Amino acid sequence: MTRVHLFIEGIVQGVVYRAFAREVALKLGLRGWVRNMPDGRVEAVFEGEKDAVEKAIAECYKGPPASHVTNIDITWEPYRGEFKGFEIRYH
Repeated sequence: MTRVHLFIEGIVQGVVYRAFAREVALKLGLRGWVRNMPDGRVEAVFEGEKDAVEKAIAECYKGPPASHVTNIDITWEPYRGEFKGFEIRYH
């Protein structure tokens, strides 16, 4: 089990990116959260099996059809197991 913290850059707000990330997480059995940031990036945390987390990262690079991801800052962190599901945060 592992955890990753992502900061996703590009055209990622106003293009249903958060809903896309949530769908990916639920499909892969991951837990965590995603939110828009004031600077235009999207921030996300995924926890779960390492293979599933790596697949989620690959999907985040693709994004939904209207998005255009230019960079993702990836930080691997120790698994904490603190989430019950995957949520879109609004703060």
